[in-house]
Amino acid sequence: MRIFKKKNRIIIILASMLLLCSAVLLFFNIDLNASKPAEANQTETNQKIANPEKPVNPTNSDQTKKSESKKVVYLTFDDGPSKLTENFLDLLKEHNIKATFFMIGKNIQNPDYQKNMKRAVDEGHYIGAHSMTHDNTKLYKKKQFLSEMDKTTSLIQDVIGQSPKLVRPPYGSAPGLNNKGIRDQIAKKGLKVWDWTIDSNDWKLKDNPKQIIENVKQHTSKDIEVVLMHETPQTLEALPEIIKFYKDEGYEFDVYSESAHFVCNFQKDERL
Repeated sequence: MRIFKKKNRIIIILASMLLLCSAVLLFFNIDLNASKPAEANQTETNQKIANPEKPVNPTNSDQTKKSESKKVVYLTFDDGPSKLTENFLDLLKEHNIKATFFMIGKNIQNPDYQKNMKRAVDEGHYIGAHSMTHDNTKLYKKKQFLSEMDKTTSLIQDVIGQSPKLVRPPYGSAPGLNNKGIRDQIAKKGLKVWDWTIDSNDWKLKDNPKQIIENVKQHTSKDIEVVLMHETPQTLEALPEIIKFYKDEGYEFDVYSESAHFVCNFQKDERL
């Protein structure tokens, strides 16, 4: 009887152990199976990170490349306002192009020209100062550069309601602004100076617009170009072909922005 009871105990113990082992195996089997989808998902995610899908639209990639190698041209016109300002504005509007004008104080004082200054600003162009007199002796030898620019920017303010920060030295900042003392004063005043990267020499090519076009074409070489032109009849005649040339070369046209100023002066003065 005792032997029988002992055997029953052993059987019960073995059966309990067997049930326990089965339960343990069943638990781990379910857990492992449940974890497989997560592992598979993680593997798929890692593969996507390592091998990103190609863009669906190939033009997205093309656009990125275009923006990285963008070429920009700034058309600038000196010595206005003039009787031709309206014609220049008409032509620029026709081609949907914004430009930068540098105007002379003594011309701004002519009431007949002021309406086109307002129109220029309304149509998105920028007006900078180009001195009162354009007189080399007064500006540089007699050191009236800053006072003339002050008067000119004040006149511009009176006409268009905005006082520009950008000025263009007549005849260029070299040699005009070789004197560091003058540049110190300009920088302290908060003014910026723009020269140019291409001189069209249009002012001395009367009745020869083809040469103006050739000058521009021959000297275009950089991704960013600032083209010096003037409000003259020959420039007006050459302008459509100049615009076509830059479009064909893949340039975008832009207008000066004070918030996006970049250095473009012969003195290479980073303050200006």
